Amino acid sequence: MGLTLKEILYTFEKIENKIAYHKQFLTDLDAAIGDGDHGINLSKGFRVAKEKIKDREFKDWGEIFKTVGMAIVSSVGGASGPLYGTAFMKASMLGKGKIEITMEDFRDILKVSIDGIKMRGKGEKGDKTMLDALIPAYDEINYGIENNLSELNILKNSVESARNGVEYTKLIAARKGRASYLGDRSIGHQDPGATSSLMILEVVFDTVNELRS
Repeated sequence: MGLTLKEILYTFEKIENKIAYHKQFLTDLDAAIGDGDHGINLSKGFRVAKEKIKDREFKDWGEIFKTVGMAIVSSVGGASGPLYGTAFMKASMLGKGKIEITMEDFRDILKVSIDGIKMRGKGEKGDKTMLDALIPAYDEINYGIENNLSELNILKNSVESARNGVEYTKLIAARKGRASYLGDRSIGHQDPGATSSLMILEVVFDTVNELRS
């Protein structure tokens, strides 16, 4: 994988572009079972983050992640700001002194992000949240590393597992957040947080594929 600092900044730019492009779709998903602001809020957060990291020099990727996390926390309301902000802030601690992200780093980024989201949101896999996409993706990456799969295959498989996780959220009732108030009426709707998490993972795969092809 070996993403350099310049390539990491490019990846964040592509994440911002994708979230902005799909912000209405994410907002519509949230309107069905939540506050109806997920796409709008998250797009704003990544737009602010993009401005914060643009044209800056960073000594390691920990600084990049910390800047992104702080931008999201300070600019995004609702649940998505604290959860995504926590994920990036936790991950930033791993990047001190590191000028590239390896596949092992990416696995560890997901692990501490998941732990931070669990701590902040008090959620688990099966609660119809972003964890239903992130945990399967992490498991697939860990499996791929342990079995010496190619990096592109590992990332591709992680995206597929996350996509299956998003599909699974349609089949279950929400147990966290505003959606939990609906009980069984939330069944049939996919979780917007899991969907935005999938989009970010898709960007990582697509960017690595683009850069390494």
